[in-house]
Amino acid sequence: MSGPTYVLAHDIGTTGDKTCLYRIGDRLELVHSCLEEYPLFMTPDGGAEQRVDDWWAAICRATQRVLEATKVPPAEIKGISFCCQMQGSIFVDKDGKALRNPMIYMDARATAQKERFLNRGLLKIEGMNVFKALPTLYITGGMAATAKDPLWKYHWVRENEPEVFAAADKWIDVKDYLELRCTGQVAMTQDSAHITFVYDTRPGKLGWSSYLCRMYGIEERHLPRVILSTDRVGGLTKQAAAETGLVEGTPVFGGGGDTTCCAIGAGCTCNHDTHIYIGTSGWVIAVVEKRMVDIGNFIASILGAVPGCYNYTAEQETSGLCLQWVRDHLAMDEIGLYLSARGAEKSWLPGEVYDLLNETVSQTPPGAGGVIFTPWLHGNRSPREDPYARAMFFNLGIKTGKRMMVRAVLEGVAYHKRWMLEAIEKRVPRREKLRFVGGGAKSEVWCQIIADVTGRVIETIENPQDAGTVGAAVICGVGLGVIPSFADACSFIPVREVYSPRPENRKVYDQGFEVFKKLYQQNRKLFRRLNRTG
Repeated sequence: MSGPTYVLAHDIGTTGDKTCLYRIGDRLELVHSCLEEYPLFMTPDGGAEQRVDDWWAAICRATQRVLEATKVPPAEIKGISFCCQMQGSIFVDKDGKALRNPMIYMDARATAQKERFLNRGLLKIEGMNVFKALPTLYITGGMAATAKDPLWKYHWVRENEPEVFAAADKWIDVKDYLELRCTGQVAMTQDSAHITFVYDTRPGKLGWSSYLCRMYGIEERHLPRVILSTDRVGGLTKQAAAETGLVEGTPVFGGGGDTTCCAIGAGCTCNHDTHIYIGTSGWVIAVVEKRMVDIGNFIASILGAVPGCYNYTAEQETSGLCLQWVRDHLAMDEIGLYLSARGAEKSWLPGEVYDLLNETVSQTPPGAGGVIFTPWLHGNRSPREDPYARAMFFNLGIKTGKRMMVRAVLEGVAYHKRWMLEAIEKRVPRREKLRFVGGGAKSEVWCQIIADVTGRVIETIENPQDAGTVGAAVICGVGLGVIPSFADACSFIPVREVYSPRPENRKVYDQGFEVFKKLYQQNRKLFRRLNRTG
């Protein structure tokens, strides 16, 4: 290697874009990062949308700020890659213009479409029409089993906005749109193609399935070419270069979805490596070398960036978002009242509030005084797919205070991670050491709770909140040839902290976990009664 290589990685999440500049030399070094936020729009009928221009404006502003802060010449940046939220649905016309706001992964409006296409019929498997479920499982290795999957959003637009559908040239995911905006070229990486569940993932037969497209009413003209994560989509257009402050022609690589990039960024590139992620959403993922699916627990293996490997994925709809809810509705309200009563004026930064919450949790005994929180603020995915499930505090008493409730939230998210982990380990060998990444992994007390609740050794990396951009940077490095392979990338991602489970907490958490699981089963029908519309 003649010298260090600079690459830009963009992490497009639910609340903002984090742009990170990395230097690839003997190791992967974060030079600078910048966060630009944008809004999320929730609709009364269960929709969740964002605006493409908000994404793009955030990318442009963040890129310019990183360049200004580092003084790295734009010509020195040799590649760009994206790590993006997945399961979005974006229709673009022949000029690459988005025809409506993207329906993001949280959008649950397509319940009727899923039920009509998938759940009707006399013969069923796990509630799904057997004549559609079996060929889909055989060809793709998974199912579009929730109303939030892109397949059903496609039909929601077709039925509710026919003028948009008629004008559509391509149907793509978040990452694919942003790369189109950068390069003028339309392409989709294998992970995003896979989760449409009309993409054939059988070894040696990778490609769009005409059979499944006919069965599910997908027009093949809407489907883009599919590339590897390390393939070059194209170079920055003159307009994109001018808006970002970069150089025209800078290579843009395929990158990956958040689950794909975080697995690599966590250092999980070998068979059965397993990591836990807590960001706005959350998941547990094990790397596997063959296709697997567990319909009953809503877990499927999705093509990743590493050739020949899949990410066996269990998803949680709201994870770190639960702590944000605590910050906004249990902490900030009280802090504001406290300061107001004393005539004090102070602007609290989110990080300061989280530090205060973590300190509060560390001073509260494990088990939260018997209080249990269910982290289903916007429904449940794995291991029990249910758009109607909601969060609750259970077992409040006269002596229950906010400190117990805050700790219960962190423990409730950890209980759910254990629930998913145990479901994954029905097919994957148990791992005694787990990597933990995402913003939640910055909290030492949360790391220890995860270790205690799961009974595993928890390992974190440097800057765990940036695992997605680390993965995107590695993909960029492999695409450029400055990192020989994904296996070699592991040496760039060393363990920083280790948390071992404390035996004295095992009994209280085992008991809490058993109650946690029963809370869903015993309230399932009530959730549906209260939250089903129409």
